[in-house]
Amino acid sequence: MTASVPARAAIDAITPSETRRMAERDHDVAPWSLWGSYLSERQWGTVREDYSADGDAWTSFPHDHARSRVYRWGEDGLLGLCDDQCRLCFSLALWNGVDPILKERPFGLSNPEGNHGEDLKDYFFHLANTPTHSFMRALYKYPQRAFPYEELRQENGRRGRDQPEYELVDTGIFDDSRYFDVVIEYAKAGPEDLLIRLRATNRGPEAAPLTLLPSLWLRNTWRWGYPDDVEHRIRPVDGAGDAASGPAVVTDGIPHLGVYQLDCQEPGRWIFTDNETNSERLWGQPNATAFQKDGFHRHVVDGEAGAVNPALQGSKAGRLLQHTLAAGEEWVVELRLHRVDGPEPAPALDGEAVAALFDEREREWLEYFEHRVPGLSEDDRRIHLAGTAGLLWCKKYYGWSVMRWLEGDPTGTPPPAQRRHTQNAYWERLHAHDVISMPDCWEYPYFCQWDLMFHAVAFAVFDPATAKEQCMLLRKPQYTAPNAQTPAYEWALSDPNPPIGAWAAMRIYQIDRKNSDAADLAFLRAALRKLILEYGWWANRNDRSGDNVFQGGFLGLDNIAVFDRRFPLADGSIIEQCDGTAWMASLSLNLLQIAVELSREEPEYADICERFVVDFVQLAIGLNNPAGRNYLNWDEEDGFYYDVIKRPDGSVDYLRTRSVSGLVPLLAVQSFDIDTVARLPMLDVTNGLAWFTHERTTPSWMVQNLGIWHNDRVLFTLVPRERLQRICERLFDEEEFLSPYGIRSLSKVYEQHPYTYTEGSESQTLAYSPADSPVAMFGGNSNWRGPVWMPMNFLLIESLQKFAHFYDDSFKVEFPTRSGHWISLWEASLELEKRLVGLFRRDSEGRRPFNGAVELFQTDPHWRDLILFNEYFHGDNGAGVGASHQTGWSAMVCKMLNQLNRYTPPP
Repeated sequence: MTASVPARAAIDAITPSETRRMAERDHDVAPWSLWGSYLSERQWGTVREDYSADGDAWTSFPHDHARSRVYRWGEDGLLGLCDDQCRLCFSLALWNGVDPILKERPFGLSNPEGNHGEDLKDYFFHLANTPTHSFMRALYKYPQRAFPYEELRQENGRRGRDQPEYELVDTGIFDDSRYFDVVIEYAKAGPEDLLIRLRATNRGPEAAPLTLLPSLWLRNTWRWGYPDDVEHRIRPVDGAGDAASGPAVVTDGIPHLGVYQLDCQEPGRWIFTDNETNSERLWGQPNATAFQKDGFHRHVVDGEAGAVNPALQGSKAGRLLQHTLAAGEEWVVELRLHRVDGPEPAPALDGEAVAALFDEREREWLEYFEHRVPGLSEDDRRIHLAGTAGLLWCKKYYGWSVMRWLEGDPTGTPPPAQRRHTQNAYWERLHAHDVISMPDCWEYPYFCQWDLMFHAVAFAVFDPATAKEQCMLLRKPQYTAPNAQTPAYEWALSDPNPPIGAWAAMRIYQIDRKNSDAADLAFLRAALRKLILEYGWWANRNDRSGDNVFQGGFLGLDNIAVFDRRFPLADGSIIEQCDGTAWMASLSLNLLQIAVELSREEPEYADICERFVVDFVQLAIGLNNPAGRNYLNWDEEDGFYYDVIKRPDGSVDYLRTRSVSGLVPLLAVQSFDIDTVARLPMLDVTNGLAWFTHERTTPSWMVQNLGIWHNDRVLFTLVPRERLQRICERLFDEEEFLSPYGIRSLSKVYEQHPYTYTEGSESQTLAYSPADSPVAMFGGNSNWRGPVWMPMNFLLIESLQKFAHFYDDSFKVEFPTRSGHWISLWEASLELEKRLVGLFRRDSEGRRPFNGAVELFQTDPHWRDLILFNEYFHGDNGAGVGASHQTGWSAMVCKMLNQLNRYTPPP
C-alpha cells in the first residue's frame, strides 16, 4: 500500500532523517529495507546445508568445503551485504600474501573441534548500523602473519573441558601490532544505491602487502532443477579500452531485483568465476562447469591463472586490488553498487560528493540514537551504539524449505531415508524466506525462538516496526506446526523453549506506546490471536502428570540441573520442574495482561481475561499447595523452589540445587489497580471467582496468598511475601547468587560443596563453574552452572520492579545480604542493572570486565574501546564467555542504559 499525498507530506516533515526513512519503509513509500547487512557470516556446518545420512552437520559441510562447494539455502561472507532474499551478494575477500586460504569468510572451530563447542576464532566488530541500514560500519582485524588454522584446531583438540579455549590472540599473531585494521562502511544514497568504502590501515612497524578483493556474486538458485530459476551473469560494462581494468561490472536483469552495477575507480582488474561446486577437489568427480566457486582462491593464493574465466563473465566477479602499505599507512578504496534499470537513473557522484554523503549518513546515525536515547555519557554512548549496531548487523537472510530438504531437489541426490524419521520431519511445512535477527552471526547463524523474543524487545526501543515483525515472525502459518507449536531452532525444531512470546509482545507494545504516545492495539490484537493458539499447545503438551505441574524438558536452561531434564531417568523417574510450571504461570499472566489492555477499548475481551485468571490460580495452587500431592516444589526448610524427582512407586525427593530455575517463579507476577478490578471483577480472585473457591475443599493457600491488596492494587504472584523475602536473602547474597556483574545462574555455594545425587544406577555431581561448562550435556559451549546470563537477569529485574510497583517502600531487602544496607526492590533492581552495565563500562582502572585478562584488549588504543556482546559472562570476574557476537539478548544492556540514564536516585 502506497502512502497517500497527505501521508507523504507528513512523512517528509519527519525528523531526524533516519526516522523519516523508517516511516517511508513502514508505509511502503521507499524500499529502504531492500538492502542490508543480511549476508550470513557462516552458512557451512548448518543443519539446513546438511544432506548426510547421520545428521552430522559439522562433518557433512566443514569449513574446508566452504570455499569450493555451493550452498543450497543461502550464502556467507565477511561483513558483507545482500538484498532481502539473498539473490545478489557483496563482500570483501582479503589476502596477506602468506595465508593458505583466501579470507572470504570468518573462521572458527566446529563443535567437535572445540574443547567447549563451536568457537569463532577471527576478530571482527560491529561499529555502526541504522534501522534502514542507511549507514553501516564494521571492522575486521586481519593478521599479517599466516593464519594459524591448524594450530588452533590441534591445540583446542588437545585441551580438555577443564581448560580454557585456545584463541587467536593466544597464538601471538598480533604481537608487535602486525595486523591490518580493515574497516568497511556502507552508506545509502538511495534505497537501491549503496556507496561502499574500504579503509585498510597497517598497524604494524613495517611495510606489508595486502590484497583486497571486493566481490559481487549471485546466489546459486539454478543448479537444483527448478524451471523458474535461471542462471544470470555478471560482465564488464561495455566501453572502450581494456574491459578487465575498466571501472564497472553489471549483472543481468535479476527477477524482482533488476540490473545492478558495481563501480570501482581504484586501479586493478576484474576477475570472474562461477558460483559452482568444485566436485573434482572435494570428491574426485568431474566438474559440471569450467569454473568454480573457489576460482578466486586458486587464482590469488595458488597463482592458478586458468582458475578464472578469460571471457570475463561469470556468476561471481571481483576487483583484484593489490598494494603494499607502509607502517601506519591507510589505503582507501571506494565502490558503488546501484540499480541501473530503475525508474530514475542514479545521480552522478564525484569524490567530494561521496565523502559528503558518508559524512551526512554518519551524522544522521549519531543524531538518530541521540534522539532515541538522549543524554548518555561518552562511554555509555559507545556501549549503546555498539549494542544497537550488533543487533542490526545480526539481522540475516534465512532460507529453508524443510519439505524440499526432506524430499530432495530434482537434480540432487535423494536425501537419506533416515531423515524422514527425525523430529525435524514433522516440520515439513516450515518454509523460511525472511530476514531474521540471529542470536549470533557466526556461532548461531539460525533463528532461536527464545532468543528472538529478547532481540525483539531490544529492537522496540529504537525500531518498533522491526520489533513487532520479529516477535510474530515464527508464529506465521509457514513456520508453525499443525498442532500450533512454534519452532525452537534448526538443530531441534521441536524443543520446547520457555513461552515468553506474550511477555515480548506486551513489552514491545508498552515500549512503543511510551515512546510514540500511540497505542498499537492492532498489533496487540493480532499477537493475542496467535499466542492463544500456541497457548493451547503448551497446555496440552507438557502437563504429563495432569496435576498442573509442568515438566517442560529443555526450556532453554540446557545443563542447569544435576540430571538431563529432557528425559526420564533410567529407573523411570521423572523430574517435576519448578521452572516448567512457573513459565506456564508467567505465560498465563502475560496473556492476561494483554487481554486486560485490549478490554479497555473492547469489553468482549473480558471473557478471555477470566480464562487466564483461572488458569493462573490453578498453576499457583499446583506449585505451592500440597493438596492432592505429598510434596511441593517449595522447600520450607531451605526457603527455595527446587525440582522434584518423582519415582514410579510414587515416592518423591527434592533435587536441592539452588539455581536460576528456582528463581523462575519470581517471573510470574502482575498487579492491577482498583479501577481495572472494578471493570473486570474476576481479577479480585477471592470474591470474583466464588464458583472456583466453592468447588475446592482446601482453598486455604489460595485464600491466604492470592489476590492480596495493597495501596489499591491487587497482586497476582506465585511467590507470597514471606517466600519472596527468603528468596531475596539468597538472591542478593554474594556467596550465592549475587555476582559483581549480575545474578549467577547457579549458587556459588556449590564451588566448595558440590552437590551429588544418586538415583538408581545414575549418579551425578553438580558444581559451580563460573565460565565454560565442565560437562558435555547438550554439547557446545552452553553452561548454566555459574555464569551470568543477560536474559534471565533482565527478566528478574523486570519482575523485581513489578513487585516494587506493588509493595513500594514497604518491602525492603538487604543488599548485599548481611551488609546492613536495606533498600527497596526498585533500588535493588537498579543496582543489578548497574552491575550488568558494568560488564562493558571502563572501571576505575580503565579496564572493561568483559575483555577478561587479555592485556591487548584492555590497554591497546586500537582494541580497548571495541565492544563485544558475549553469550554469557564469568560469574566472578565478568569476562565474556561463549559466543562472542551474542548481541541479541546481551544487547538488552542498551535498555538498561536507557533506564539508568533516566533514573534520579532519591536524596
